[in-house]
Amino acid sequence: MSVPTRTTAPPSGGARRSSTVIDVLLGLLVGAIAIAAVVFGEPVVIGGVLLVVCGLAVFRRQFFNWTTMLFLLAGVILFIPIRRYALPIEVGFALEPYRVLISGLIVAMGVALLARRGKGFAPNLWGWPVAIFLWTMFASLMINSVVLTESGAILGGFANIFQLGFLLSVIFLTRQMLSTETVTMVLLNVIVFGGAVIGFFAFVERVTRQNIFLMLGNFLPLTILRDDAESLRAGGNRAYASSQHPIALAVLFCMIIPIAIYLIKYSPWPRFSFTRKLVYIGAMGVTMVGMLSAVSRTGVVTLGAMFLFVLIFWPKLAGLLAAIGVPIAILVGLLLPQLFESMVLSLFDIEGVIASQLTSPGMAGQGRLADLPEAFQEFGESPIGGSGVGSRVVVGDDANAQILDNQWLGTLLEAGVLGVIGLVVLLIYPVIRMVHFAFRSDAPIRRKHLAFAVATSTVGYATAMFFYDSFAFMQTLLLLSMLLGVAAWAMTAPASDWTGPTPSRSRTKVAA
Repeated sequence: MSVPTRTTAPPSGGARRSSTVIDVLLGLLVGAIAIAAVVFGEPVVIGGVLLVVCGLAVFRRQFFNWTTMLFLLAGVILFIPIRRYALPIEVGFALEPYRVLISGLIVAMGVALLARRGKGFAPNLWGWPVAIFLWTMFASLMINSVVLTESGAILGGFANIFQLGFLLSVIFLTRQMLSTETVTMVLLNVIVFGGAVIGFFAFVERVTRQNIFLMLGNFLPLTILRDDAESLRAGGNRAYASSQHPIALAVLFCMIIPIAIYLIKYSPWPRFSFTRKLVYIGAMGVTMVGMLSAVSRTGVVTLGAMFLFVLIFWPKLAGLLAAIGVPIAILVGLLLPQLFESMVLSLFDIEGVIASQLTSPGMAGQGRLADLPEAFQEFGESPIGGSGVGSRVVVGDDANAQILDNQWLGTLLEAGVLGVIGLVVLLIYPVIRMVHFAFRSDAPIRRKHLAFAVATSTVGYATAMFFYDSFAFMQTLLLLSMLLGVAAWAMTAPASDWTGPTPSRSRTKVAA
């Protein structure tokens, strides 16, 4: 008995004509680029563009799909420093890679949803929190519209709100592009191992003072905007790696740690439990080395806040983490005493910490506590709507305010109580919702634990906001947006077949 074979029907005439038209258009595009290279362009740059275009033409079906775009977005967020690189195209403003990619995805997603007439639209739990946050920012702008218009700051306010909405759109994009459990797990692995790669090169930067991420322009079609970043502490160079500042780099690493802990238990690879633990503990170790290279006490405080959060809601896990973490901390203290003293032991010197935060009053870069008297006086003048979004300029020739290094305080001054309410809704409400899902829902245990991991990362980000202007350092906000998109998937996507390790019920019971 012969086995029936499945034959594929030849493409229709319409499909063949469409393919021919695409090939002709691609040929014309490549020809136009080649002519422009001869007449106007820089041969090396145009040659790189030609290679990219030809590669995209050959692998267009593999490249132009939502899954590939999702991983590309994660790679751009993690590895290409923001405010450092732009595409070599003159349009009047810097075409930074993350802006170009997110803009393209927004347009493509809009077209896809219109074509499907909204069918297949994945539910996104965080639409209302984002909307409320943006509306509080807009309300502050309207309350102060007359003053801001007279001072010429009104356009800057609109630009700030647009930028925040643009960055937070990654929540929606990530949720829509997460199609299956396999794609989600691969994305989480990209984030964790990407963090390990950044951590390794952060250590290299600490030792050699050479930032590998500022060399991307040597082999990518990118122009560098600035490379003047340098900061010294604890007898050496503080690592910037792919972030805008060492504090932001440390916070990035802290946000990745809970995801790595989750993957120790639930990653489908490696299949054997012991090997899997070794792989992800190793990745976390390299990530922590990167955090040490940033020499940021904010990272230590952020880890402490996340540990306290886990201790409250999952004390058994907190005890296990403490049993592992304390010996490692002691070992680091013995091997790197100067770093350990600067980052950890100095936090126990309460008088010294307070004194360091009261330095240079009245000068640019004054301590965080030195900011408070003047800040609260300013808040008392307009407590409801603040001075208006975009009214505080802290850098450049038009600077009119101190750098606060405190996003919560900066929002309080610019957007008043309304703005703080918006921040609480944006950050604290999702944490409450994720914790409720983790301990009260009937979802698969792996989904509940994923929501708890993202909630822990969100708590870390919200805590770190007290110690740096987080909205000005977009990498961490973009990573938070991507993780919130993952949490929305975990809480709304139907349970699918699971190919990874499935722990027994008795070993995965969550202790409240």
